[in-house]
Amino acid sequence: MMAADSDPESEVFEITDFTTASEWERFVSRVEEVLNDWKLIGSSAGKLSPGKGEYTSGTWEEKCQEINFADFKFSITHHYLKQESDEGDGKEEPEEDAFPLAMQDLLCMNNDFPPRAHCLVRWYGMREFLVISPGANCEAIISESKCNLLFSSISISLANSGCQVPMFVQIQQKWRRMYAGECQGPGVRTDFEMVHLRKVPSQYNHLSGLLDIFKSKIGCSLIPLPPINIAIRFTYVLQDWQQYSWPQQPPDFDALLGGEVGGVEFGKLPFGACEDPISELHLATTWPHLTEGIVVDNDVYSDLDPLQAPHWSVRVRKAENPQCLLGDFLTEFFKLCCRKESTDEVLGRGLAEEEGKENSDISAALSKLTEPAAVPIPKLSVSNMVHSARKRIRRHRRVDESPLSTDMLNSILLYLFPDAAVEKSSQNGDSKTAQTNTNGKNEQDKDSDYNLFNQLKSAPSDSLSYRLALCVCLVNFYHGGMRAVAHLWQEFVLEMRYRWENNYLVYGLAGGPPDLRCCLLHQKLQMLNCCIERKRARDDARKATEGSKERERKVSGSCQNGRLGPEGMAATGPTTDLTREVSPGKLWDSWSDSEDEFFECLSDQEEMKEAMPAGGEKGGAKDISKVKPDGRLHTHGNMILLNSTEPLYIPVTQEPAPMTEDLLEEQSEVLAKLGTSAEGAHLRARMQSACLLSDMESFKAANPGCVLEDFVRWYSPRDYVEEEVVDEKGHTVVRGELSARMKIPGNMWVEAWETARATPARRQRRLFDDTKEAEKVLHYMSLQKPADLTRHLLPCILHAAILKLKEEESVEDIPSVKKAIQQATSHASKLLHHPSPDYKKLEDVINQLMAVEAVIARARSLKAKFGIGKGEKGEDAEELEKFVSALLEEPEVAVMGAGRGPAGSIIHRLFVSSQRAALLAPLDEDLGRVSGTENRKSMGGGHNVPDFPPPAGREILLRTCVPRPAAYSKALPQRLFCVMMREDFRLAGAFSSDTSFF
Repeated sequence: MMAADSDPESEVFEITDFTTASEWERFVSRVEEVLNDWKLIGSSAGKLSPGKGEYTSGTWEEKCQEINFADFKFSITHHYLKQESDEGDGKEEPEEDAFPLAMQDLLCMNNDFPPRAHCLVRWYGMREFLVISPGANCEAIISESKCNLLFSSISISLANSGCQVPMFVQIQQKWRRMYAGECQGPGVRTDFEMVHLRKVPSQYNHLSGLLDIFKSKIGCSLIPLPPINIAIRFTYVLQDWQQYSWPQQPPDFDALLGGEVGGVEFGKLPFGACEDPISELHLATTWPHLTEGIVVDNDVYSDLDPLQAPHWSVRVRKAENPQCLLGDFLTEFFKLCCRKESTDEVLGRGLAEEEGKENSDISAALSKLTEPAAVPIPKLSVSNMVHSARKRIRRHRRVDESPLSTDMLNSILLYLFPDAAVEKSSQNGDSKTAQTNTNGKNEQDKDSDYNLFNQLKSAPSDSLSYRLALCVCLVNFYHGGMRAVAHLWQEFVLEMRYRWENNYLVYGLAGGPPDLRCCLLHQKLQMLNCCIERKRARDDARKATEGSKERERKVSGSCQNGRLGPEGMAATGPTTDLTREVSPGKLWDSWSDSEDEFFECLSDQEEMKEAMPAGGEKGGAKDISKVKPDGRLHTHGNMILLNSTEPLYIPVTQEPAPMTEDLLEEQSEVLAKLGTSAEGAHLRARMQSACLLSDMESFKAANPGCVLEDFVRWYSPRDYVEEEVVDEKGHTVVRGELSARMKIPGNMWVEAWETARATPARRQRRLFDDTKEAEKVLHYMSLQKPADLTRHLLPCILHAAILKLKEEESVEDIPSVKKAIQQATSHASKLLHHPSPDYKKLEDVINQLMAVEAVIARARSLKAKFGIGKGEKGEDAEELEKFVSALLEEPEVAVMGAGRGPAGSIIHRLFVSSQRAALLAPLDEDLGRVSGTENRKSMGGGHNVPDFPPPAGREILLRTCVPRPAAYSKALPQRLFCVMMREDFRLAGAFSSDTSFF
């Protein structure tokens, strides 16, 4: 050894350890592990044969596992049909030498040509199999040596594990769908082989040539040869519908673009497909059970006439993502949500300059108001100046700068505000108010979908917000996109300001405070209406007082001792609030009260304060009779004031301030920021007691001489505790006192009562400053960008789309569509109730609605093609309706009566019309009526026009059971599936052989 080591030229011997597993052996072992993990070891026989059509109606499941061959990734997938009878199958032990399940399935005839299944299921009829295919990013297995290596691997794995589930390997390019595989059982083996060519060889283009291939492959020496079972399916494709065109009515562009655009056009979203959503009809004619001698099909003659086929089935090919009107409207509207441009940026500099002129006009108007002039003040109101400036803008703006024409804009505004026509004829808003308040209730009774707005947080379907959403959607799609939307919104905001300035209620809004179930924009509009209502009530009261005061002055002839009546003052009592009351939003003629009248009210207030001490003590009882009660509503039952014999009156109080959801959120944030300290809690209580203080002042004004206990008896009866006691004379009397919480030192109620003055509600500082709130609403609306507007209105548009789909679905009555609409509504409801909705998920909701529209459009297309809905009645009509509805729900539908049934005869006519149009042959109507003895086929033959085109695909299935490889071997199932198309020829063979007796 030493000599060898010292010799540099000595040979180096490499020792190979053959006990170490190779990559190939590891791969085989890994496959066996997966088979064990999935419990696919042992016999698979003993299960029941699958029922008729079970491959289509049943549930297919699959498991997948990644495995490696060295650094090459494979995925092994287990496909199997989930059968209900699986649980009870283990009770009976199968025979020891029973065929594997896959070999039994080769001969089963219950599921030939399944319309929806894995290609191997269609070709080999198996209910369970394994597939080994290259990984996602791996190259295909093309070389013969690699294919053979994989074949040997699966063969060894099946033999070692005893698995009887067939295993396939995907080879060649994936688009070719080439598989080779093997199935092993006790003493038997089935080899799965495949041939795939681009062109069909002429000698195998018919049944006789394929039978020759099959016979030569099985190599059976028995004479006579066992019968070969044949199943044939020819598929014919109809693409040209001819006179059975898609019945979509085109939109009325004259009505949309002309001047006469009424509520009918603006109030409805469009619906329907712009193209035929059914692109093709596939007719499959099947001969399920034939034998070799029954039918002739060779290169010269064929008995396979589709009209004579015993079984017809139809499937429709749907157009992918057909263009639909409602879907386009929703998509374009949704795109606006993602834009960032402001209204000024969208409308351009030219308009911004004109807006500058408008501002100068308004400032000039204000300067004119301060100058002494003989011009009547109402003519110089801010609202008049705004509208004169707006007219000037329209006059100076060039035609090409206006996204919306004047006629179109007027039509839209008339649809949004139908009360405007009433205003022009009679300047009376009362009739309009009645319409506003009653419309909603009537519609709610009539429309079962009225409350859908609650689910979607949108707005009622008869409201202004809902109509505005429809107009914005229409304007965006048809009349200029974002620029037109910005223009419309600008005009809308100006209209809102005009209505606020002139005390016109906004049409189409329910009365009362903002409805928090609706979208924020709808709440803002309701808030503006509340402001207008309060302002109108105040102005009406002032005018009524002025009238009564004039009458008093005429009677007395003097105004020195005259004071304003109970309802004479619209302004607040405290001096500090007088200037707050005067705001730009108030009408100029409501500011016309002279200064001495204001001071007269203040002196009157001082007299009341002097006449009645703030606390209502007994010391002031002598002067109580001098104080005139004010602001009484009605008596409160039989209650008497504790310190007098006067009845207790319920006062006229101020209504609490209405609030929108953003104001409520803002208020809650402010209160939360005050913290939990004693000072913070005290300040929070004072902020929340403004309404309490107002009610106390109203109560004192209505009940002179009252005490806190009187107020508590009315306002919070639980805080006044009464009990029966015996007085000094022995009489049982009822005495009451404040509750324990009212006696706590520093109680807010006691503090408020001490500071409250006897002031009726109409003279108090307003809890709800309608001027300020209206200006806040108008300012908020003017700041909204087109994208903000569309986000506000998106719930309303989804609401309108869902109502439209429900309306259209009710005509068609499609169960799957009803379910889809419910799911989309539920999905949208969850998203829209979130404070900040996820717009990516809302886009999914829109896609759901678009899919529903496409389904309804397909239903209409099929009904038009099959003549449904033309007033025909009877069994045939009912059968056709069932047939069409089944076409929408199922992948393939059998035609009752094949070519002789009602549906079959219509399909035949469709093909005949298409053929004659394609070959420019005259139609039946052009030839005139033929006699009853001449049938359609002979007439077609006379013009050399076949009724059907050449089949687009031919499938032939050959099955038999013969001993193989030798005559004394077991009789085993053999199967050959042939597919012949224009540029595709495939033979998928399963050939079984006896491994014991060969």
